[in-house]
Amino acid sequence: MKLIYPILPEGRFKALTLSFDDGHIEDRRLTELFNQYGLHATFNLNSGTSGADRIPQSDYAALYAGHEIASHGVLHPGMTMTPLPLAAQQALEDRRTLEHLTQYPVRGFAYPFGENNDAVAAMLPAVGIRYARTVEDTGEFNFPQDWLRWDPTCHIFNHLLEYGQRFVERTSLRKPLLFYVWGHSWELNNNDGWAMMEKFCKQVGGRDDIWYATNIAIYDYMQAVSQLEFTADADRVYNRSAADCWLYVNGATVRLPAGQITVI
Repeated sequence: MKLIYPILPEGRFKALTLSFDDGHIEDRRLTELFNQYGLHATFNLNSGTSGADRIPQSDYAALYAGHEIASHGVLHPGMTMTPLPLAAQQALEDRRTLEHLTQYPVRGFAYPFGENNDAVAAMLPAVGIRYARTVEDTGEFNFPQDWLRWDPTCHIFNHLLEYGQRFVERTSLRKPLLFYVWGHSWELNNNDGWAMMEKFCKQVGGRDDIWYATNIAIYDYMQAVSQLEFTADADRVYNRSAADCWLYVNGATVRLPAGQITVI
């Protein structure tokens, strides 16, 4: 038997993703910081809210270029208290507006206030949502078991730098790790938050061993590797997706070109 694990693009074993809610004007400073250090984030927006403290919709496409725009409900409703047909409408109509602004499919979601239940989670795929983020910090570097209840590693004010140090120091890995950070950009105005965030970006940015990815990029890649087809002898694998995938095979890194059968 061979020891085989799916690993991350370019043979990496670590992924970092970030998720920020509500589209406040502080996103301008935050995206500039992320762009400077090569980090990629998902920004969860409410298309039905506006005001002097919010990014205008006309700026969405340019400001969030290179990142992901995801849904956060048109009016940021508590999804478990909203009647289910109306909760579905909140997600679908948010997608529709955001897609008109971005010109790409919006497939991600963050639960407003973190509120979710079985009925809401089961409804989301019917309106085109492929993953949904909670606010339940795990303190772990794990990939989700349930994409519709994707728990992050930590909030930005939950020992971020300690987790960052632990993450960059992990070596000799066989299975990949995912570090998932969430929060709101306006929170960084408090408690020296901007200094902390810049220190975090310096701590984790610019490293060859980390894949910097949006939420949807991670979802899409993990869907691709989940569909790999192995022979019974595990000597060949068919990658039927449109994306290259990578495996750890008995200590070696193997690239699987899209649409091809590869000897491993």
